Amino acid sequence: MSQADENPRASTSREAATLNVNGNGKVIARGSANGGEMRKSSPQKQRRSKSSPRHGPVEAKPRKRTLISIPSTIKLSMLNSGLLSFEKIKLEARDENNSLSNIMPTHPIDIPYFLKMCELRRKFAVLYKLEFQTAAKVETNTCRHAMKKSNHGKNQNPKCIPYDYNRVVLKKVEGEADSDYVNASYVDSLLKPNAYIVTQGPVEDTVNAFWRMVWQENVSAIIMLTKTFDFAKVMCVQYWPPNREVHETYGDININIVKEEQLANFHIRTFRLYKVNEANRSEVIEERLILQFHYTEWYSHCCPFSNALLEFRRRIRLVVGSIIKDKDSRGPMLVHCGDGGGRSGVYVSIDANLELSEEEESFNVYGYQKKLRQSRKGLVENVDQYKFIYDTLEEHLVCGKTWFPVSELSDRLKAKARRNSHTKMNEYQMEYDKICKQTPRFSIGDCAGGHRADNREKNRDVLCVPPDNFRPYLTSFQGNAFTDYINSVFVDGYTKPREYIVTEWPMKHTLGEFWSLVYDTECSAVVVLCQPPTNSQTFPSFWPIKSKMEKYGPVFSVHYSAARSYTNIKQWEFKINKKIVSLTEMMAGVKAPTRTVQLFQLTCWPMGHKVPTSTNSLVYLMNMVELWRAKTDYGPVCVVSPDGRSRCGVYCAANACIEQVIQHGEVDVFQAVKTVRRNRPHLVENMTEYKYCYDLVLHYVLHFLNKND
Repeated sequence: MSQADENPRASTSREAATLNVNGNGKVIARGSANGGEMRKSSPQKQRRSKSSPRHGPVEAKPRKRTLISIPSTIKLSMLNSGLLSFEKIKLEARDENNSLSNIMPTHPIDIPYFLKMCELRRKFAVLYKLEFQTAAKVETNTCRHAMKKSNHGKNQNPKCIPYDYNRVVLKKVEGEADSDYVNASYVDSLLKPNAYIVTQGPVEDTVNAFWRMVWQENVSAIIMLTKTFDFAKVMCVQYWPPNREVHETYGDININIVKEEQLANFHIRTFRLYKVNEANRSEVIEERLILQFHYTEWYSHCCPFSNALLEFRRRIRLVVGSIIKDKDSRGPMLVHCGDGGGRSGVYVSIDANLELSEEEESFNVYGYQKKLRQSRKGLVENVDQYKFIYDTLEEHLVCGKTWFPVSELSDRLKAKARRNSHTKMNEYQMEYDKICKQTPRFSIGDCAGGHRADNREKNRDVLCVPPDNFRPYLTSFQGNAFTDYINSVFVDGYTKPREYIVTEWPMKHTLGEFWSLVYDTECSAVVVLCQPPTNSQTFPSFWPIKSKMEKYGPVFSVHYSAARSYTNIKQWEFKINKKIVSLTEMMAGVKAPTRTVQLFQLTCWPMGHKVPTSTNSLVYLMNMVELWRAKTDYGPVCVVSPDGRSRCGVYCAANACIEQVIQHGEVDVFQAVKTVRRNRPHLVENMTEYKYCYDLVLHYVLHFLNKND
């Protein structure tokens, strides 16, 4: 599929409603009287290009009523503290004469003032709930076709069904009753009518109808936002072939996979759709290519990471174009999750608002939420999802464009080193400051496993404990004195989720847990980024050096297999054997297979040094690890540093950046570092490490890229 034209689409001009701040620090609303109605393309209206001015020379007059008057502020404070009934306030908010009604951002909000709205909602989080539940009270439409008894089995969720007025109507199949029905709705964007088709994930009985719809509507791309299987429930049948060798037929449409690309949070598949002559099955009479973007890390009942979803959306728009043109022959983008409700609504809202910001430099979250609920039942399922829309749009504004082509790397680094005369900071410092402000903070409750009494002594630093949601759980039984805990966290790479496991150098009483971690998670490699003093009591040896075999804990024995030495790098190969001591497993006849792992140690990063003495050796080590992993089906890499925080983040982030350089010819150190700090905020813990990530990427590009090592 060719990349769409990226020229910005003109749109109907209007006077934007905005927020302003008066001299007393109060936020004031101003705007046009036409409300927050959605605008569709109309040939009678004058179009405005992005470069033309948004407003005429008329002086804007602030409305007399403040957005947050003193009574409203008190009400919101009481709501936040639970001293006031939410239901009562919700009724008042729908009254246009009430002061709280002015809080609702019914007009599109200019980008500079959108950030002030986000600040306001952080102070009064109840505003999300107030907006969401008010938007959900819009007038609904009839669903007679979806409610037909003959169509009940075609709906996954009766709360997410299409309205009659904007449902996708299929061409009828002769002899099949109600064959024109599919659980799918046309949905407008903020700039274009019918920009999306929102549908449920196909079930066994609706796969053929799904592909008939894709073909009939000439869909430009398929956007899938669910796993096929999630939390012991089938969310969506796999409606495409299992691999590139298999061709499958759905009705009269044949499908095969032409190309598949895996990234950490999503897959991109290219499908070939073709129809054949019924008389001569080998004759293809029509064929098309269509891309499917499958987001794989968005689980039910939670929200994904904002930067990962923004990258997903960027990849999609690179293909379908930044704005779909009115006269484009391609049809709408097809968006589906499990039931075509919550997750689909979130993505459509983010995509439509970003499209509006690219053209008109404004957002309209609340107004578009009302439009979504008038377009299909269940779009954006709950307040958490609605808040996630705000958070993601805010992150887009705060971070801006952080990637650039690899061809610009040298020039960009020179520019980043120049100090800004106003801020007295260079670009490296400003970027790192943004990352620090956006890094999540975990509570003791988030990290409960590491703070349990029987696990407390397994941490070198009680302030660096892994959150339970992102730590690996040990599964090998080693006796009743052992738990499932080790101080380590999963870290995503560029092409694979949970590609790295970051951990601290084991202590004498956690050696068994370390090898359980390597064995249970099927690590292909262990990377040690330091060389403590020989016979150190603080950092005991945890692999065989003086003998051919060592036992670690009651069940694991590690056998020396081979070793090699390079400049500043040592490499070993070990076999890990596990003894079955669980009575249950012994009675069941469970056998523990021997696992092979290679251990790589960098010897040019002295203790106490922030960066290694040889950048070339570290990059060479990274390449050695990847060559080994290619032979072992790419198991996770266990990255070890003295404290499990320093050094490890540099290795993971730089590796992700190098993968991005190889796969897409882009550099984005900012997002790579932001990603590795999601699960362990201590990673890349200072400016020196952050800048060194750039240096590593530059070294790789200059000395390793496109060269045969």
